[in-house]
Amino acid sequence: MRITNILAYTLLALSLVACSSIEIRSTAIDEFAAGNYQYYRWRTLPLKNTANSSDTIYLMDPIMRKQVNAELQSRGYVMDEERAQFSVDYLFGPGMRMGEKSQQASNIGTYPSVTPNRQADGASVDNAIALGGVKETSNIALQFNDVKTNEEIWRVIMTKFVENANSIDADRFTDNLGKAISKALKTLPAAH
Repeated sequence: MRITNILAYTLLALSLVACSSIEIRSTAIDEFAAGNYQYYRWRTLPLKNTANSSDTIYLMDPIMRKQVNAELQSRGYVMDEERAQFSVDYLFGPGMRMGEKSQQASNIGTYPSVTPNRQADGASVDNAIALGGVKETSNIALQFNDVKTNEEIWRVIMTKFVENANSIDADRFTDNLGKAISKALKTLPAAH
């Protein structure tokens, strides 16, 4: 019985850590829900990589459009240029976040130092170095606009810490983006 509880808590903790790596911030969904929208379109055309650039945006654009279309269509929305009531657009940009400063750091040094029997242990120093300092983020803002008024009716911002900016694994990138979009659009009501 005890081992079962330990395994259950471990799996719960791992699943929470896996889901919490993506930060989602959205505006209130009330205005979008009140519009009784059914049809949508993309505000911009898909990006074309005419210069064979290795920029992340060219990898992300088709994945983003495919994932958002799938999520919207699973909720009953129909992509139709002629009858579109709202448009979908996104902005992608890198960002920076300050890391956490250790409580054991002094006002002289930002990292705690190791002095036997006086201050922080080695693990605290390693954690302060790993979690401190500036961290790079990848940010995507997904925006829905009313077609008639060109006013924003809903927005969600997805933020993820970049683990290795110099190496992009396309499969992992696709999987992470799919999870982020699914999580971001979770509060979206079904089409009427």
